[in-house]
Amino acid sequence: MRTLILGMGNPILCDDAVGIRLARDFRARLQAASDSAPDIDIIEDCSVGGLNLLDLVTGYERLIVFDSIRTPAARPGSWHSMTGATFRETMNLTNVHDANFTTALELGRRMGACIPSPEDVHIFAVEILDNTTFSETMTPELESAYAGFSSEIVDRALALLRSSP
Repeated sequence: MRTLILGMGNPILCDDAVGIRLARDFRARLQAASDSAPDIDIIEDCSVGGLNLLDLVTGYERLIVFDSIRTPAARPGSWHSMTGATFRETMNLTNVHDANFTTALELGRRMGACIPSPEDVHIFAVEILDNTTFSETMTPELESAYAGFSSEIVDRALALLRSSP
């Protein structure tokens, strides 16, 4: 199953870089396992959204996305795992001038492009505090929780690869 791994975010917007760091950790763990992974492509630093995502995801059967999320009353470093079938829109994936994440993928499918089915889109979203401050470091709260949640998330993502049909 041809798989694309996307680390979503902006490396200079404080906690928004968490998806990029997770994708880098994923790549390192995959390489350390020395498993041959010819059908896996990794884009560690992806800041495109909307319809521009179609250029990246076309031709893949599975998509694994690492990203940030902000929901009311959530603890920084807690995280959510969802599929494209259960995904709820977030601030970062919606733009009034473009299609949101879910709409872009569905549009690609309807146009006949080879886009992963909703069940084969796996999103790992980490709760953050700050995605508006220019900084190349994450907030202390997220940084202190990082080692714990990154290991859990990367383990889950690697398990998805092992459970391939």
